[in-house]
Parts: sequence; C-alpha cells; structure tokens
Amino acid sequence: MLTLVELAQLVQGEVEGNPELIIKGISSLEEASMEDISFIDNEKRLEETKKSKAAAFIVPSGVEGLNRPLIRVANPRLAWAKVLEFFNPRPQQKLGIHPTAILGEGVAIGKEVSIGAGVVIGDKAVIGDGVVLYPQVYIGANSSIGDHSLLHPRVVVEDGVQIGDKVIVQAGAVIGSDGFGFVTTAPGHHYKIPHIGGVIIEDEVEIGANVCIDRGTMGKTVVKKGTKIDNLVHLGHNVQVGEGCLIVAQVGISGSTEIGNRVILAGQAGAVGHITIGDDTVIAAKSGITNNIPAKSFYSGFPARPHSQQLKNDAAVHRLPEALKTIKKLEKRLQRLEEAKPE
Repeated sequence: MLTLVELAQLVQGEVEGNPELIIKGISSLEEASMEDISFIDNEKRLEETKKSKAAAFIVPSGVEGLNRPLIRVANPRLAWAKVLEFFNPRPQQKLGIHPTAILGEGVAIGKEVSIGAGVVIGDKAVIGDGVVLYPQVYIGANSSIGDHSLLHPRVVVEDGVQIGDKVIVQAGAVIGSDGFGFVTTAPGHHYKIPHIGGVIIEDEVEIGANVCIDRGTMGKTVVKKGTKIDNLVHLGHNVQVGEGCLIVAQVGISGSTEIGNRVILAGQAGAVGHITIGDDTVIAAKSGITNNIPAKSFYSGFPARPHSQQLKNDAAVHRLPEALKTIKKLEKRLQRLEEAKPE
C-alpha cells in the first residue's frame, strides 16, 4: 500500500485532496473498491466516475468537476501503467538452471539467470546476465540472448539468431524459421531455396505470442530498438523494421520490405515485398500496401492510398446505389422519349 502523495511521486503528479489517503490497489472504474485508485484519460468519462467506488482517481491535468482525491498528471495512461506495475510486479523466477534443462557444448551462461524445466540450449549459444527462459524454450546453436531478456514458454529461437538486451518474447513465438522461398521447376513442383541468413532483434523489442520472424535468405532480418510487435504477426525473410515501430496483430510483411522508424501498422495490414515504408507513417487496419510509401504519410484501403483520398473513394462508393437508381430512371425516360419520336 502507498499514500496518495507517495503514488503521486511515483508518477510525477500533483495531489488534490488528502495526501495521506491510503491506497491498497488499482482497478477499473466499474470494479474499484473504496481502497483502490482508478483513472480516466479524458473528460468524456467524468460521468462514469460518479458511479465508481474508487477512493481516488488519476486524471489529466485540466479535468475539473470531481469531488474526490486526485492525482493530476500530464499523461494518465502512462501513470496508470506505472501504478499497475507497482501493485502487480512481475513474479520473480527462481534463479538457477533446472535439472531437466539440456545445455549443448560450449554454452556461455551469464549471472543470475533463470532457466526453466525442459529448456534446450544449442552448442555455443550465449545467455546474458539476468535472462529468464521459461519452461520448454528452445535456443539454437550459435544464438545469443542479451542481458535481462525474458522468453516465455515454448519460444523457439533458431540457430544463429541475435537477441538484444531487455527483449520480451511472448509464448509460442518462432524467431529464425526458414523464409518462404521456392523455385517452381514444373507445375506443382517447387524446389526449396536454402535460407542461410540470420535474424537480429535489437534492445527493448517486444515480440507477441505466436509471432513468426523468418531468417534472411542471405543477410539478416532485422527488428530495431524499441519496436513492439503484437500477437500473430509475420515478418518475411530479410525484412528490415526500424526503431520504435508499433506492429499490431495479424500484420503480414513480405520479404525484403524496409519499414522506417516509428511506423504504425494497424491490425491485419499487409505489405508486398521489396518496398519501402517511410519514417513516421501510419497504415490503417486491413490496408494492402503495394508500392513505396513516403515518410509521414497516413495510408488506408486496398490497394493502400492516402487516407484523405480513400475517404473520398469510400464516400463515392456509398453513393453508387443512388446513382444507379438515377441512371435507371434516366434510361427509362430516354427510352420513352425515343419511343415517342415520330417515325
């Protein structure tokens, strides 16, 4: 538990009301008890606070009209995340190597690691300090896992993959699988192209559950520092993803595509191969990217085009039924006029 003022110090906020109020947890507006703190991120939720039992609220700096203790902050969602983290810290894993783990020859293990049951680590792999490998993780030969990285159960890291510091990989992800490359030699017969490249995952990347990141055919598939990848995403061979990107669920990126820094790809967006997406671009959900996109763009639709243009196209499509009715009326009128002409 913390006092309200101690929580305010944690999130760099300002207290309004009793600073010594004891807070024992954080919860949603609907489920909060009289010992919890809750939060709102805009004025539209003010009415909901009246029904909440929460003892106090985290609110944006300019929000007024609440008669309960508050912590005012510039970014309520960031403050909420920090308070959640305080009241629900990640469980500490038991340090050491489980007796059922299998280590290959020449494996280097750092300090204060936690290697769970059934983990397999290939020859000459390197495991950094403070790494946590949950049960049944597989680390291939000549791969490296950076300091303080966390791999959840059943993660597969194939041979020769480099993972940086403070990387989180959720359950079931596969990093370094073969890319989808074949030469068709005859109808229905496809010769597999060997993929001899690798994968580099830089520091502070998060990779969601059941993500698949293919190794390069030659060269590397790269995900740069600070990028966050949601569940069920697929990155093809030799894809390059810049720093600080957000890639949302079920996105698919074909091979050799280059994605700039701070790009947002919304759910189920897809890109063909060998194209470039510029820095600070946003791609809307379910968009199909078929050509290069310049920096600082907002694209949507299929094929993807500037969002303002796509909105105009959508509006025109919605008007088509009425336009067709008008055309049919005009056709009938023209037909009657033609029939009425003297021969």
